Amino acid sequence: MTKNMTEGKPLGLIIGFAVPMFLGMLFQQFYSMVDTIIVGQFLGVNPLAGVGATGSLNFLVIGFVTGVCNGFAVPVAQMFGAKKESELRRYVANAVWVTVFLAVVLTAVVVGFCRPLLTLLQTPEDIFEYAYVYIVIIFWGIPCTFLYNILAAVIRSLGDSRTPVVFLALSSLINIVLDIVFIVVFHMNVEGPALATVISQGVSGLICLWYIRRKFPILRMSREEWQPKRNYIWKLCYIGIPMGLQYSVTAIGTLVIQVAINGFGALAVAGVTAAQKINNFLCCPIEALGATMAAYCGQNMGANRIDRIKKGVKDALLCGFAVSIVLLGVVLLCGRQLSLIFLDEPNEQVLDYSYQFLVASAAGYCLLTIVNVVRFTIQGMGFSVFAITSGALEMLARGIAGTVVVAAVGFMGISLANVMAWVFADCFLLPAFAYCIRVTQKKLGGSEPGGRKVWKKRKLQTLLTERGA
Repeated sequence: MTKNMTEGKPLGLIIGFAVPMFLGMLFQQFYSMVDTIIVGQFLGVNPLAGVGATGSLNFLVIGFVTGVCNGFAVPVAQMFGAKKESELRRYVANAVWVTVFLAVVLTAVVVGFCRPLLTLLQTPEDIFEYAYVYIVIIFWGIPCTFLYNILAAVIRSLGDSRTPVVFLALSSLINIVLDIVFIVVFHMNVEGPALATVISQGVSGLICLWYIRRKFPILRMSREEWQPKRNYIWKLCYIGIPMGLQYSVTAIGTLVIQVAINGFGALAVAGVTAAQKINNFLCCPIEALGATMAAYCGQNMGANRIDRIKKGVKDALLCGFAVSIVLLGVVLLCGRQLSLIFLDEPNEQVLDYSYQFLVASAAGYCLLTIVNVVRFTIQGMGFSVFAITSGALEMLARGIAGTVVVAAVGFMGISLANVMAWVFADCFLLPAFAYCIRVTQKKLGGSEPGGRKVWKKRKLQTLLTERGA
């Protein structure tokens, strides 16, 4: 059930890995979108705005969980590429211990601070309680989120991007059924979709656990391998925590934007909520390319194949640029119609807000491609500390957009926030990637007599072997 990505053509491997990842993200966005559609259609604009007002806060916390779990999988991918199976299992075991600790602590902290945080965000009074009830239930489900994300990340690090998709598909069906049952049958309000999301996430995590135990003999650990070890925990945290903080730091910028959106009233919140859901859905192929590069580069880093990392980045960028152009066309032609899905009745002002936000974001999808591909590549190579810097730059850009630009041009400042964030991040990530390549090549070249010349000779010999020479 594993796949070695250190051999074969990079483009084929990346596409083959990214397509299941893309489908998985579609399912994930689909059942998130179903929540929003059902809330908008059955409960009305204010509950929809309440759920939408939690988006940035949700990203702040759940993004941290996702980033940490993806970071924990990087050493696993590296050990798999290096064919060090016992080391691989030790990293997985220690990742489990750290994940359990983080799940308990994070849940206790964020649940207690939900109401003060929503107040700090200046959430409008008419949607405040909707927002609070929804997000506090989501945060109580953080252990379920950790469970699925760490197991799915480990499975992907071993080259299997398909299995998590199957489990997410099943989870999506469960979520949709529960949405309908909780709202239509039991007449729940926003707590219904929140509970459905948590339950479905927990189910997908439990199925992942069952599947790993049956299908991945490489992960069957001895009692000694299960023991916590300080050096493994330190490396996991060194890579995983910065990746999680990158999401959280980025989310701080989105919180500034959320405050600015709230200042325009409930209609603006509803419009941006619909636009963000559509935007998240459309960005799935770009996000999938990024997640693919983390596993691909992790394995090739473990195998000391820097040449394949550079080739993979080039191929992934070209794919992402082509997809970005297509997605921009979809938004220009169908943006307003897509926004109608989330409304119980047409509202021109809400549609105007939504369409403007969508078009501005879609115009920057090529920039987002660079962010995702290069950042995840750097993380897969083990330089995850750089992730915090890129996240801080995104935060800075969104902060400027939500204050200075909004003050100058109004709602357009909110619409331009994503593009500004991606520009700021790219200006750092591209030279950072070049630096990581130079440092790694120097390290590998100096690890044996002959230095860089030996590294180049070894690279040439491997390429000739792959081409059948």
